[in-house]
Amino acid sequence: MNTEDAKKRLYELYDIIEKHNYSYYVLDEPTVEDDEYDALMREVKALEAAHPELVTDYSPTRRVGGAALSTFEKVTHTVQMGSLQDVFSEAELYDFDSTVRREVEPRYSVEPKIDGLSVSLEYRDGVLVRGSTRGDGFVGEDVTENLRTIRSIPLRIAEKLPFLEVRGEVYMPRASFAKLVAEQEENGEQPAKNPRNAAAGSLRQKDSSVTAKRALGIFIFNVQQVEGKTFTSHSETLDWLAEQGFPVVGHTVCHTIDEAVARIRGIGDEKHGYAYDTDGAVIKVDDLAQRDILGATAKVPKWAVAFKYPPEEKETVLREIEVNVGRTGALTPVAIFDPVLLAGTTVSRASLHNQDIMDRLGIAVGDTIAVRKAGEIIPEVVRVARSSGNALYKLPDICPVCGHAVEKDGDESAVRCVNPNCPAQLLRGIEHFASRDAMNIEGLGEAVVKQLCDSGLVHSSADLYELNEQDVLSLQGFKQKSAGNLLKAIENSKQNQPDRLLFALGIRGIGRRLAELLLRKFGSIDGVMNATEADILGIDTFGEVLAKNVCEAFADEQMRELVERFRELGLKFTYDKAASGDKFSGLTFVLTGTLPTLKREQAKEMIESMGGKCAGSVSKKTNYVVAGEAAGSKLTKAEELGVAVITEAQLLEMINGGEGDSNDEDHKD
Repeated sequence: MNTEDAKKRLYELYDIIEKHNYSYYVLDEPTVEDDEYDALMREVKALEAAHPELVTDYSPTRRVGGAALSTFEKVTHTVQMGSLQDVFSEAELYDFDSTVRREVEPRYSVEPKIDGLSVSLEYRDGVLVRGSTRGDGFVGEDVTENLRTIRSIPLRIAEKLPFLEVRGEVYMPRASFAKLVAEQEENGEQPAKNPRNAAAGSLRQKDSSVTAKRALGIFIFNVQQVEGKTFTSHSETLDWLAEQGFPVVGHTVCHTIDEAVARIRGIGDEKHGYAYDTDGAVIKVDDLAQRDILGATAKVPKWAVAFKYPPEEKETVLREIEVNVGRTGALTPVAIFDPVLLAGTTVSRASLHNQDIMDRLGIAVGDTIAVRKAGEIIPEVVRVARSSGNALYKLPDICPVCGHAVEKDGDESAVRCVNPNCPAQLLRGIEHFASRDAMNIEGLGEAVVKQLCDSGLVHSSADLYELNEQDVLSLQGFKQKSAGNLLKAIENSKQNQPDRLLFALGIRGIGRRLAELLLRKFGSIDGVMNATEADILGIDTFGEVLAKNVCEAFADEQMRELVERFRELGLKFTYDKAASGDKFSGLTFVLTGTLPTLKREQAKEMIESMGGKCAGSVSKKTNYVVAGEAAGSKLTKAEELGVAVITEAQLLEMINGGEGDSNDEDHKD
C-alpha cells in the first residue's frame, strides 16, 4: 500500500475506533464485538509499523502506555484551578442562595461531585496536546501520557478551535478499585485506602502502561479557557462538550433554590448506585455573566458551593477476627460482625489488613465498631465506637494453617508465615501460577486446585506437570474428555515465554510487566537468578525493595530447587524476543469454531505474541484459518478462497518450531 492510501486508511481507522471508544466508554453502549474492535486496532498497528511517519498524537495506539518517565515536568496553570467552599446542611444552601440573590436572579446547575483527582486537558486545533494535575491550583504536573490511556478522553475533537482548556475529575470506578484491592491483598501489599487515592496513585505512575491497566475514568465539568467560541451559560458549555465527545458530568438546571435542594437530595439517594464515588453535590450559578458579577474571594468563587453528604456509617458488634493466609504468607485479619445494611447491601465482614491498622483502631473482639464502605463497595472498619473492655487483639505468633512461626517482615506492616510448605500458601500459590497473566492454564481454578492439594496429588506448582489422566479422573466433576482438556492445557503452558513463568513464581512485587523487563534485561530465568541487586537497580522502575525481593527469592534453596524442576520438565527458560515478536510477522489468522484445548482468547494471544494478526473475517489476505468443532461460514469462505485451514495441533506445532516462518514468501500479504 502506497503512502497516500495508507494515510487515508489510517485516519479512517482513527475515526472509526474513536467512535467505538465513545460509544463504549462514554455512552456505555458498545457498537462492535471485541474481536472486530481488536482487528481494527491490529490494522492500525500494522499500518503505523509500515508507515511510522504517519503516526499522530491522537492515534489510538497511544492509549496503551509507553516508556517509563523519570520525573513529571511542572505546569503553570494560566487559569487557576481553584476549589469550592464546602457546606454541610440544607440551611447553608439557602444561605448561599440568599447571598447570590442580593446581586443577581440566578438559575443553578446541580451536579454530582466526583471524588477523584482534578486535571486540566489542553487542545490546540482540536488535538489533545497536554494534560496536567491540579497541584496547588497554580502549578501542577504534566501527566499527558498517563491521561492518554484513559479511553473516555477524546484525543481530538470535531470542532478544531485554536485553543481549548477543560477541567475534569479523574476517578477509579468502584469495580476497578475492588479488583485492585483484591490483587494488593493477594500479593501481601498495603491496599489502597479508597478509590480517590487509588486514582491519584495510578495517574502518577512513572510507567504509563501501568496506568492503562487501572481502567480509570473521567468526567469533564468546566471550560477553563476557549478561543474561537463564546458561551453564555455553564450548561451550554457542558452540552457543547458532550457534542465534542467528552464524558460530561451529569447536570440539572434548576430555576429555584427549592428545585436545587431537591436535586441534591436526589443525588444523595442515587449515589450508591453510581459506578463511581461521589462525596457530595455542586451547585453553581449557570449564567456566566452573572458569575462575573458575583466574582470570587481570595480562595473560592462566590457563585458556587459544594454540598458534602454525611458518610454512611453503621455501628455493629465485632464477634470474632478470622485470620487468612495468602500466597506470600501474609496473615490478613478479617473482622466478622453482626450484619448491617450499607450502601444497599448487607455486610458482615471486613478486612482489617494488618496488625498496625488494628493497633491504630485499638480493637478487641466484643467491641462495638463503626463500619462503612470504602468506594461504596468495600466494607471497612472506621473506628471503635464503644470498647468492650476485652484485651486488644494481636495476630497469632504461629500460622493458623500450618502452626509454623510467623515473622514481621522488616519495615513492612505484614506479618508472614515463613514456612514455604504452608498449605495455605501452596493453595494460593498454585492458583496464582495457573492464573491468566501467569501460566494461563484454562480449567485450573480455585476449586480444582483445592482438590489437587487436599488429595495430596500436588505439593508444588511443578507437580502439575506430572499429573496423569488417572490423577485428574479421581477429582470430583472430571470425565475423560475434561481430564484430557486439562492435561493438554497444562502441557501447552510449557510453551509460554519465561516472563510468564517468572511472574508465576510469585515473587513479591513482581507483576507480569516487571517480569518481562527482567527477562529483556537478563535474557533468561538463569540470568535473573544470578543477577545482583545492583544489576537489577539498573532497570527503569526497579527500586531497592523490588531488587531485594528478587535476589532474596532466588537465594532461597527451595525456590532454586523448584526452578530446576521446571527446567527438567521442559518449561522455557530463555526469553526469545525475536521469536516472540516476529515469527508470525506478516501473517493473518482467523479463528473459527471451538478449539479442543485453547480458548479463542488464548489462541489470539499466542498468535499476536509472535507478531501475527487475528482478523474477524476471512478474505484473500487471510493466511490461515484455525478451525475447531462446529466451524461455520468462515470455514466455508476459506475453502472457497483456497485459504489454508489448520487445526489447533498444527497451530501449536507452528508456534513450537514448525512451519510459519515470516520469511516464507508464499504466506506474505
